[in-house]
Amino acid sequence: MKAVVWRWGVLFGVCAMLWVSWAGAQSAAGAPQAPDWAQPGSATHAQVAPPPDFHRPSTNFTTPIGIFDGQSDIGSALVPGSASYDATSGAYTINSAGYNVWYTRDEFRYLWKKMSGDISLAADIAFPDPKGYGDRNAVLVIRQNLDDDSQEAIVALHGLGMIHLAERPEKDVRVKDMEYRIGGRGRPGGASPDSLVPVMAKRIGIEKRGDSFALFVSLEGEPMHQFGPPIQLHLEAPFFVGIGFCSHLPTTSDTAVFSNVVLENAAGPVH
Repeated sequence: MKAVVWRWGVLFGVCAMLWVSWAGAQSAAGAPQAPDWAQPGSATHAQVAPPPDFHRPSTNFTTPIGIFDGQSDIGSALVPGSASYDATSGAYTINSAGYNVWYTRDEFRYLWKKMSGDISLAADIAFPDPKGYGDRNAVLVIRQNLDDDSQEAIVALHGLGMIHLAERPEKDVRVKDMEYRIGGRGRPGGASPDSLVPVMAKRIGIEKRGDSFALFVSLEGEPMHQFGPPIQLHLEAPFFVGIGFCSHLPTTSDTAVFSNVVLENAAGPVH
């Protein structure tokens, strides 16, 4: 009898080990796997462009949210995004993973409105997690369509404070931009009065005037003013206008909050 019990005990133990091994394999298989090229840049790794012809269909939702007609996971990042709107405060909270909004394709959560003509769009930007990846992007985007490689004009505030005005001039080509890094000395947070302290813009905006797209910025609450030269890009009407966020981490979601969002169907009132 003891031998039978022992054999059943051994059999049960083997089965339990096999179950744990199988469950672990299933869990690992179900975890999102990002290709090496999509991993963020570090001291030992450089993020590079996707392989030629690598694309993923976007995931689109046509339920209105605030002033926007719908939202999309452009490029369908490995971790789905989400967004919410607080009607009392007027703030939009966007959660998104995504390896980048750059190169020949994008991965980000996008709240959009289909529009034509001249456009002014501006928003205050905040990153709730101060320890998020330094190159995460809160973006204002005017793009031709919802494909991951669409023509587009992008204004972005990065996690470490860089601002850029970028464009993808043609479908499936690499983005190019003009970048601004702003800092000051004698400001709070410096190790000494001579330390250069990054300045985070309080508010960013984009203006479309015909085929001209310009970046507008308020660094510390002063009236919005244009930064740098505009870019020239032709988009066929109608096109998509909206706000979005990319964590710059292919399998990890982060959050950006957009408040005091102003969207006008005219050039000039960027405020």
